[in-house]
Amino acid sequence: MARGERRKLSLEEWNRKLAAVKIRKQDMNNLIMNYLVTEGFVEAAEVFMAESGTQPGVDLPAITDRMQIRKALQSGNVEDAIDRVNDLNPEILEEGHELDFHLQQQRMIELVRQGKTEEALEFAQEYLGPRGEENPQFQAELERTVALLVFPDARDSPLGDLMELSQRQKVASELNAAILSSQGQEQEPRLPLLLKMLLWAHSQLEDKLIYPHISNLATAELGHQAPDG
Repeated sequence: MARGERRKLSLEEWNRKLAAVKIRKQDMNNLIMNYLVTEGFVEAAEVFMAESGTQPGVDLPAITDRMQIRKALQSGNVEDAIDRVNDLNPEILEEGHELDFHLQQQRMIELVRQGKTEEALEFAQEYLGPRGEENPQFQAELERTVALLVFPDARDSPLGDLMELSQRQKVASELNAAILSSQGQEQEPRLPLLLKMLLWAHSQLEDKLIYPHISNLATAELGHQAPDG
């Protein structure tokens, strides 16, 4: 084979190599349970535990509490989410100054969303302003948030990204990670990380081999070989 030329693997040869890789079933079960627990699929975790015997490693009712907090925040009910977090573990917000700021920031954004301009301004002065003075790293975010009040329609403004549902999701994810950390759990499931590693490995391998690619990530179905060049 000439220097620089990539070797070609047939589907049959590739399948033989895959079959030679031994993965323990329990490792796969633990990976699945980790995903269900981290993402909050309580009922699915209970069924999987009963069927596979894999232990979740956490108190499943606590997952329900975490998901209710996340749902409240994603729905814009920030005060309800804060109350629930404090009931669950008040130290989460006491120790997380950045998280606390982002929650208060989101409270103001929700007031702007409801058209409560005066109330939002009072809230900024009473709650957000002091936090910005105590923590200069929040100043830029504070200024952007308060600037929402300048526009007649904050959604249709240069700061409209703060009004998007993705902003709620961002804060909900930050809070979810903080709760998981307080419970000694991983903040992100391992499965998506492994998928990213798989895709990275594929890209690295393409420089050396022409081989059957996964054409469907959901089913791991192998498609045709990647074209040469």
